Amino acid sequence: MADVAFDYENLMEVEHGLAQRDLDNVEPRLQEAADELLENSYGFMRLPKTGEHAAACKEFAENIRNSGATDFIHVGIGGSALGPMALQRALNHPYYNLLPVETRGGPRIHFAENTDPNSLGAILDIVDPANTWVNVVTKSGTTAETMANFLVIRDVLGDYGGRAVFTTDPEEGYLNRISAREGIRTLSIPKDVGGRFSVLSPVGLLPAAVGGLDVDALLRGAAQCVDEIEAQGAKHPAVGGAAMHYLMDTARGRNVRVMMAYADALERTAAWFVQLWAESLGKDGKGSTPHGAVGTTDQHSQVQLYMQGPQDKVIEIVEVEEHPRDLIIPEAYEDLDGVGYLGGHTMGELLNVECDATRRALAEAGRPNCTIKLGAMNEENLGYLFQALEAQTAIAGSLYAVNAFDQPGVEAGKQITYKRMGRPGY
Repeated sequence: MADVAFDYENLMEVEHGLAQRDLDNVEPRLQEAADELLENSYGFMRLPKTGEHAAACKEFAENIRNSGATDFIHVGIGGSALGPMALQRALNHPYYNLLPVETRGGPRIHFAENTDPNSLGAILDIVDPANTWVNVVTKSGTTAETMANFLVIRDVLGDYGGRAVFTTDPEEGYLNRISAREGIRTLSIPKDVGGRFSVLSPVGLLPAAVGGLDVDALLRGAAQCVDEIEAQGAKHPAVGGAAMHYLMDTARGRNVRVMMAYADALERTAAWFVQLWAESLGKDGKGSTPHGAVGTTDQHSQVQLYMQGPQDKVIEIVEVEEHPRDLIIPEAYEDLDGVGYLGGHTMGELLNVECDATRRALAEAGRPNCTIKLGAMNEENLGYLFQALEAQTAIAGSLYAVNAFDQPGVEAGKQITYKRMGRPGY
């Protein structure tokens, strides 16, 4: 079972935090939002329990891993990339691509996300064109960044048809037209699942399986979260957390939500969440600003601001109780008080002590904070976490009275880009 806990004590028990009357006032609206989430059968809530795409993704991934492929390039941007990147960073070796192939058991994995020619060129510098698979992920097939990256990669790979897959809309879009023309296999992104909610669809499942991750466990953890939300409704901590973060913004003026993960492996998870929260809620002049941080690194670059800067932030710590590995700090320089005390402890112990120290220091300074605690870094816990944050974001959309599933503010820039680049009709 997934082991994920939400702790909001330091949002309620500290100076400048929330009062029970704040929660009581919003409780009817929260209950209504929870009912709406469960009654509307949103696609992202359905995916974990049906597992409707898992078998196809696992089969395709196994074919790729057994094909002798040296490299796998995942081409996508935004919701088509951040989720898959977060899973790889969280659950695989941080230097996965540098491991011997017999240790990896599959190809190196590269993410062609931005249109920066230096980054794309660097990927192309190191892949073996004759043994590289490409996965192009865009629902419409019109995402300029993704299609540009694909066209460059396609040209370099040459006769790539047997080593390509398109992850796209099940029926429509330009990738389906190219697929029909060139005989390229497709995987379907459900029509009722938007990009930033798609990590548990083929968007995230295929690259996860190519990387050797356990997609069944990932879905199992997410399904546990759905089951618990269905059973608990507004009392589920992730659902209640939507109300708390909404109130921290609207009732306490704390319009910056910092997700500070105490594990390097969760850095991309925070980036994934930043898009989820920002693009879903930033509408009609509403929404709080999400920001990602990593502890302990950002204790030395940002915590000064959090501790003594403007009272406009709520800090959300993500803690991992049991790290994938640990290292003993050797005993040395015992005669130096400022160094010798570290000997005999472990690096994981130090990281978690610093995490707790930050939490306590923030609370003592009257800086509201909360904690998401993962028992360990594994597929079940990550599946649960992703599902919980998606549900929380959807609930927050209802509280803000915005549509959490569209992104009209992104379209203007797209239109200008299409026109400047010469797309017909623009």
